[in-house]
Amino acid sequence: MRIEPERYELFEAPAYTFTLDRREFLGVAGVLVTLTFTGEAHAQTTPAGARIHVGDNGIVTVLTGKVEVGQGARTEVAMAVAEEMGVALDNVRVVMADTSLAPNDGITAGSRTTPSTIPAVRKAAAAARGVLPAGSVKPVKDWTVLGKPHHRIDAREIVTGAHQYPSDIRRPGMLYGSVLRAPAYAATLASADIEAGRKIEGAVVVRDGDFIGCAAPTSHAARQAVDAIAKTAQWKTAAHPASKDLFEYLKAHRSTSRQPREQTRGSVEPALAEPAKKLSGVYRVPYIQHAPMEPRAAVAEWSDGSVTVWTGTQNPFGVRDQLAQAFRIPASRVRVIVPDSGGGFGGKHTGEVAIEAARIAKEAGKPVCLRWTRQEEFTWAYFRPAGLFEIEASLDAGGRIAAWDFTNYNAGTAGIATPYATPNVRTRFVYCDSPLREGSYRGIAATANNFARECFIDELAAAAGADPLEFRLANLDDARMRGVLEAAAREFGWERRAKTAGIACGTEKGSYVAACAAVRAEGGRVHVDELVMAFECGAILNPANLRAQIEGSIIQGMGGALSEEMLFENGKLLNGKFAQYRVPRFRDVPAKMRVIMVNRPDLASAGAGETPIIAVAPAIANALFAATGARRRALPLRA
Repeated sequence: MRIEPERYELFEAPAYTFTLDRREFLGVAGVLVTLTFTGEAHAQTTPAGARIHVGDNGIVTVLTGKVEVGQGARTEVAMAVAEEMGVALDNVRVVMADTSLAPNDGITAGSRTTPSTIPAVRKAAAAARGVLPAGSVKPVKDWTVLGKPHHRIDAREIVTGAHQYPSDIRRPGMLYGSVLRAPAYAATLASADIEAGRKIEGAVVVRDGDFIGCAAPTSHAARQAVDAIAKTAQWKTAAHPASKDLFEYLKAHRSTSRQPREQTRGSVEPALAEPAKKLSGVYRVPYIQHAPMEPRAAVAEWSDGSVTVWTGTQNPFGVRDQLAQAFRIPASRVRVIVPDSGGGFGGKHTGEVAIEAARIAKEAGKPVCLRWTRQEEFTWAYFRPAGLFEIEASLDAGGRIAAWDFTNYNAGTAGIATPYATPNVRTRFVYCDSPLREGSYRGIAATANNFARECFIDELAAAAGADPLEFRLANLDDARMRGVLEAAAREFGWERRAKTAGIACGTEKGSYVAACAAVRAEGGRVHVDELVMAFECGAILNPANLRAQIEGSIIQGMGGALSEEMLFENGKLLNGKFAQYRVPRFRDVPAKMRVIMVNRPDLASAGAGETPIIAVAPAIANALFAATGARRRALPLRA
């Protein structure tokens, strides 16, 4: 998997590295633990026998290191096995994300389950059926399970409440944990009286360096113990910028340790200097949070110097390695189990809650459940990077794009390359010293890059006196992009509605998307009345799940477009709760929302978890211009 620079969280050290007592030091002396990022490039190649198990009762069990966070991976893996082995879907069981049982299929990110893990599962299933190496997996034309709509195989457990999420895990004798947090960003602990916490009945307190955690028979008592210590704590604070000054701050704080990335084709500056129509624009995208339904949670249990952690993460083998490093033990003494979790959206790649729970459990000598509060999730989880974009372009005499100069400060490189056929292109990504912790998000930087580019393309179309759809088509050579544009426009009725609507398109992670939107500005807010999206990701594996992914992306994308924005001042978050940070509600969903799934059985299947979201904000922004005549170059869009 290509590792985009904005996946900053994957390069972080563990949140803590704990001290050792003398016995522990002697136990690990001379042991070197080598840790690597467990991305797709480092995933293990697992023989068929280790992945597929056939029971005497006819039940087929498949093992995968991928996780289920609502994106449908569990069902898709089961479908792949049922297809290749010729068994009923009901007879397939899927064991996911247990580092002691499953192969390391890499982090669940980058829409890689479909193009990477599913082919590996299909080959293993075909081998177990006795087809390989003499034959191969089934061609698309012979599919009887794949390509057909299937609901989630665990749907009954989900809707009846029988499923146990990470925050539902219970262990015998389990205590509940809480952690002392800094009162502001960049604050460091100077002193604290941990004895104050021990006065709470049943409380266990641990201090290890700057880490202070408590456990008690109830979560309320654990928080009481932390609150008692907090009243005694002294902190060293540092200056921290405010969100209102964010974009000036980013541009003024270009990284001195990392050089900008630049790609050039043709001669941009001479082309921009030619006497032609030229245009420039500046766009801004704020930090936003992932806001999963289930905040970070973990249950940790020690036994004979080994630790087992049940936690919600998209990166089980990475969290295993972080635990090993934090406690200076071999990875073989760490087991990470990931129950199907309540959402991630790229936000659960790190193991801080697992490490915290494990440290408190080690002190308590009992299993400990630690659940981050909603405010902790908002404040201390990493954010989607903010971005500042400076764009300049020129048009030739025929109204085509002659030169394109695109500079992105901080947001990242995913989706940064223009899909338009332009002879002179310069694309730059400038690293900045971010004031907030940042990292992966659904679509990562493609959400921001596509917003800036597609809004500016609309401005160029206006400068050329051209219809926004026709301008895009005239500057595109990519047949797949043209295909989704034409499909969305046809379904929306673009030809008769172009003057009152917006359009946008994009490509990322091997799939293509286009969207048309109609909006109105009313009561100080932007209301999306209609949104049509066409999406193409090669051969469709499960149409029902694909539709759910696209619809979910549309709704999540509306949040980033219209309301979501992290506000902070004096090192403190100002809107770290759902009452202040507005994610889309049911009433925000467009009355008319239609999805066109463009099936390409002649192409390899690509992932669908990320790309649909990237067309939402620019389509809405361009529709807002059509409705009001005013350009909005910053997210969230204001009426």
